[in-house]
Order: sequence, then structure tokens, then C-alpha cells
Amino acid sequence: MLLACFATTVRGLEELLAAELKELGAEEIKIVNAGMEFNASLSNIMVMNLNSRLASRIMIRLGYSGYRHEDDIYRLARKIEWLDWFHSGNSIKVATSAIQSPLKSLDFVTLKVKDAICDYFNEKVDSRPDVNKLEPDMRIYNFLTKDTVTIYLDTSGDTLFKRGYRRLKLEAPIRENLASGLIQLSGWQPDQAFYDPMCGSGTLAVEAIGIGLNLAPGLNRNFAFEKLANFDADNYQEIQIAAKKKENRERKLKIYASDINRKAIEIARQNFQQIKLEEYVEFSYGDFLSKRAPAESGVLLTNPPYGVRLEELDRLTELYPRIGNTLKQNFANWSCYFFTADLRMPKLVRLKPSRKIPVYNGALECRLYEFKMVSGSNR
Repeated sequence: MLLACFATTVRGLEELLAAELKELGAEEIKIVNAGMEFNASLSNIMVMNLNSRLASRIMIRLGYSGYRHEDDIYRLARKIEWLDWFHSGNSIKVATSAIQSPLKSLDFVTLKVKDAICDYFNEKVDSRPDVNKLEPDMRIYNFLTKDTVTIYLDTSGDTLFKRGYRRLKLEAPIRENLASGLIQLSGWQPDQAFYDPMCGSGTLAVEAIGIGLNLAPGLNRNFAFEKLANFDADNYQEIQIAAKKKENRERKLKIYASDINRKAIEIARQNFQQIKLEEYVEFSYGDFLSKRAPAESGVLLTNPPYGVRLEELDRLTELYPRIGNTLKQNFANWSCYFFTADLRMPKLVRLKPSRKIPVYNGALECRLYEFKMVSGSNR
């Protein structure tokens, strides 16, 4: 049986997500802002959760209707056959988001849907789920427009960019699904060198290795669908075995990562050791401005610092021309990509980008700038 579903992602990666989930079994896809609607079987939903590099959540649509008042939303939630999906012994968390809803309190909507679920269970089995706001078994999401409400059941649990491999991190690391999306937008292929010269805790390098070795990103974590009432454990075990068989750990990769911050390199090394991927990456410490290309050609992709305070902006104004000089002098034959919210960057590095791709980092509008460093002409 096909289920109506919704997958969320980073704004700017919707087309990539649609192509990915179509390959994993999605049908009747409709792309929307920061996500996509589609149909899929429960088995394919498990495949998607395990294998998607780009999705943030995959949810099943349980209810949809128009509304005027909170009581209309209560009645919609009350009609859903919740016992088809989970038991009264499961814990729940309900959350609500909206665009242009006329209702005064989204918290009240959340309360009404929680009450509807509990009233349903009390009537059917004379017991009700507990509410757990930190680590619930089941997450229910309500989405309101100006005049419609949709109720979703989350199948992912923790967001899918939480792969389970990042034990240590620096402040504000790039999210894993965003990192994977940037790599895909760059067009990098596993037979090419890959270099992140401002690697932080190493997220871009890890995601490149995952793509290069065809590692399923969800193999080290659990999912909410494992607690569904109709969870097929045997089917999921087959899906995991199939994913493991597709791995190619014998492939030789040329992954390089460096950072000017010694602590960042140490954190990155420890992360890679914990997930047993250290053999696939070559770390080095140092300032990018003094670095030479680690191979004759390849893809350079990095997320450089971008300032907010005035003194940070002044410092970047001095840094960018020096980055441009480093690219021209040391990275001929490389395709270089910089992901930043600082829209001054191309002008200040004094290079013309061949592509400018808008992608969001959370609520922050950013650009992925492509600079093709052709030998001779750009030097």
C-alpha cells in the first residue's frame, strides 16, 4: 500500500532530494519549498530513512482538512486511527508550525491535537500515551496554512542529518545533509581528489567519504519507524543487509582536509578514528593561504568563516584577496567551491564565479560559488 508522505530538506536542495528519493522508491513527486510530497510504501520509507543523504525528516500524512477553529483540528485528529500506527505504551510529542494561520496560539493547537490523541486511546483501550518532549517514541507534526491543516507522523525520529558519527564538534558545524548536498552540487566524483582547507570538525570530508564508499548514512542510528505498530523487523534487516552489500570500502579515495585551528584538526581526527574512516582522509594543520594543492586537479569545497560583527567583516575584507591569490597561484586545474553567506566574496577575491547557487544554511541565505581555476588563463 502506498502512503502519502512528505520529506523535508535544506532550502536549495529540493531538486537533488527529489532525484534521490525517486531512486529510493518515491512516486508521484511534487517539489515544494524546503521539501517534497510523494507516495511510497512503508518498506520504501525505511529504505529512504536509511539511505537518504539529503532529507531532514520523512513523514506520513495521516490527516488533512480545512479548518476555521481549533475544534475543527481536534475533530480531524480525533478521527485518525492512531492504533494503526502506535500503542498507548509509546510516548509522544506534538508540535505545530504555520504559515499565515489566523489562529492566535499554535501552542493551543498542539494541546488540542494531543488531547485528541489521548481521548482516542482512552476510548479504545482505556489508556493513553505519555508525553515526552525530549526523547519521544512518536513525533506528530501539525502544519497549518491560512485555511488547511495537515497532520503528519514522523518516521525518522532524530533528524536525518544526525548520522550518529559526530561525537565531538566545534561551534556551529555545517549540517550533514547540507554538506552532502554541497558535494553533490559541486559534481565531485570519487575518482577525483577532494580537499576542504577549512575543515573544522570534518563534516564535508566525512560526507565525501560516505558518498565515495557508498556508505548508507543511517546505519549507525535508530529510527522512529522501528517503534511503529506494524514495523516489519525482518524486512528492515533485509534492507540493512542490502545497504551493507553496496558498500565499497576497497575503493581508493583522495580526500584531504586541513585547518588553521589545531583543536579542529584534533577533533576531526578523533571523529574519524571513532567511526573507523581515518584511513580514507589525509589531515594537515596550517593556513590555507600557504597551502599548495594536494593533487594535480580535483575539487576544493569549503565553508569559510563569514563575519557578523564589523571587525570580523573588516578582517574578511583583507582575507578574501589573499584567498584569490592562493587559488590562482596554487590551484590551477582545480574546481573550487566556497559556501558562504557573505555575498561580497566574489568581488573581494577578484575572481568571477562560473556559478552562483543559492542554498540556505538554516534561515541564512547563502551562495555556493564556483571558481574554475583553468591553468594559464586565470593565472
